Amino acid sequence: MVKVSKRYKTAAEKYDADNKFELEEAVNILQSFDKAKFDETIELSVNLGVDPKQGNQMVRGTLSLPHGSGKSVKVVVFTDNAQEAIDAGADEAGLDELLKKIQDGWMDFDVAISTTSAMKQVRTLARILGPRGLMPNPKSGTVTDDVVEGIKAVKAGRVEYKMDKTANMAVILGKRSFSNDQILENTKAVVDAIAKARPEGFQGRFVKSMTISSSMSPGVKLAPSIYNKF
Repeated sequence: MVKVSKRYKTAAEKYDADNKFELEEAVNILQSFDKAKFDETIELSVNLGVDPKQGNQMVRGTLSLPHGSGKSVKVVVFTDNAQEAIDAGADEAGLDELLKKIQDGWMDFDVAISTTSAMKQVRTLARILGPRGLMPNPKSGTVTDDVVEGIKAVKAGRVEYKMDKTANMAVILGKRSFSNDQILENTKAVVDAIAKARPEGFQGRFVKSMTISSSMSPGVKLAPSIYNKF
């Protein structure tokens, strides 16, 4: 049996976990929970009705949250023009030396960006970066020749969403320190982005369920009216 904290138990007593709530009420409930000693991350967990084994039903993308993610993001850039990337805010940049550093085990970063020309060499790191979800990809905006804009977007709060092998995905919504309105607006932006990511020609129920939670809290289920429309 999984042991839960006193804070978690107290939060669970504040609402009916089996009930499903409209978005504003769900955010109010989540923010009523006692906070941890650190600024917890808030996420939207989504269970999709698509078949993850079908390549044409893959759901992934990026979006810029209206109020940012609240997360300090460490960015590395694979490029021949390291100074340009560093000046734009990259935490590490370069090519051969950066590739070797990662091959030797260094992984202290959250996002990897690559120029188009550098990707041939970056692909040698696929077995290292791929399983961690860090491999640069054009669909996520992390393969770009506009390095300055790419770094700016990531640092400003661009988040990625990607369905896993079980048709589930989790998307960052912000931090517990955000106001209710900020979380509400960020959540609406994520829900809209997921709606637009519905695979073309897909028949059936696209979203089965949505739940919001913070790092140390129970989940609050969202009402189907929020996502049944797509």
